[in-house]
Amino acid sequence: VTENRSDVEDLHLYATPREQRFRRFASLEFEGQLYMTPYDFIQAVTSDEPKCAKKWRSLSKQELNQILMETPPVWKGSSKLFRNLNEKGVISYTEYLFLLCILTKPHAGFRIAFNMFDTDGNEMVDKKEFLVLQEIFRKKNEKRERKGDEEKRAMLRLQLYGYHTSTSSVLKTEGEDLGPRSYWDTLRRSTSQVLFSDLAERSDDISSSLSDTTLLVHFFGKKGKAELNFEDFYRFMDNLQTEVLEIEFLSYSNGMNTISEEDFAHILLRYTNVENTSSYLENMRCRIPEEKGITFDEFRSFFQFLNNLEDFAIAMQMYNFASRSIGQDEFKRAVYVATGVKLSPHLVNTVFKIFDVDRDDQLSYKEFIGIMKDRLNRGFRVRIPI
Repeated sequence: VTENRSDVEDLHLYATPREQRFRRFASLEFEGQLYMTPYDFIQAVTSDEPKCAKKWRSLSKQELNQILMETPPVWKGSSKLFRNLNEKGVISYTEYLFLLCILTKPHAGFRIAFNMFDTDGNEMVDKKEFLVLQEIFRKKNEKRERKGDEEKRAMLRLQLYGYHTSTSSVLKTEGEDLGPRSYWDTLRRSTSQVLFSDLAERSDDISSSLSDTTLLVHFFGKKGKAELNFEDFYRFMDNLQTEVLEIEFLSYSNGMNTISEEDFAHILLRYTNVENTSSYLENMRCRIPEEKGITFDEFRSFFQFLNNLEDFAIAMQMYNFASRSIGQDEFKRAVYVATGVKLSPHLVNTVFKIFDVDRDDQLSYKEFIGIMKDRLNRGFRVRIPI
């Protein structure tokens, strides 16, 4: 049984950009709630649009149970988990937001996230504690309703969360567009123990009204009784970051061990707010006439660095405040001091050739940091509708 998107397309008008993107890529529906498959999620973070117009396929209870029965335990996770599951998995909207956060955060932040979920401090996270995440993401993502919107927003919440929710004091003001860092800041700074206690008390009611998902079964077992330790949590997050980077790299490498410098530039620029990318590409072609190629290790190290962009920006600003120019050696040193990531000389040279638009062999804050902040927010793009 399928339901055509056009039947409820008017709900798009009442959805936030993130909700719109989830609805566009999701392909499954169970008891009125929409879900992505692992394949849908990979598409959503590596493609501008779904490869084909989709309909929401309704799952039966038997089909959902079969999918969950085939979900591997967390200790069998790998950097090919999502590709191996393919269409055999269900990912809820709040889990989609959580997974997007994983893709844009430094490894050091994973411990912070884990400790915030671990409300009883036993260095293990159980299913009840993890479900607190659902409420935090829901509260941070809700949109203030205009008069007359109540019915449509209620339908949308049921479609995305699987249960009716009421608006609360944590709603953002109308027109405000919170970046992905807002979710992280909620976990890291803004969420008090009182809020966690309150949400933890409600999580029993929430869990009883929600269906299990692939992620919940993967983390907590088919009976939901297992607990998640930090090592498994860290491995899952590191594997997901690696998997998405592998998919992007392989889409350009054509079976080779490297991608061209121009392909590397394409990957960086396609997620930014840069209007005229051709000028950057032409700049790089003129200044790197002979291709050497970018390896996957170089590619991965650069994106590990980007996930630490805030710390690097502080180091880079210190050079600027001291009226010091940022050359390649200073850039490489600032990356290592701020993030612990060592970038190869060839990779640094390629980055300079792409972003040094005035060709003075120096990078300014505007030339690099401003553009890369757009790139960091993959999945929350501004120029491309999300």
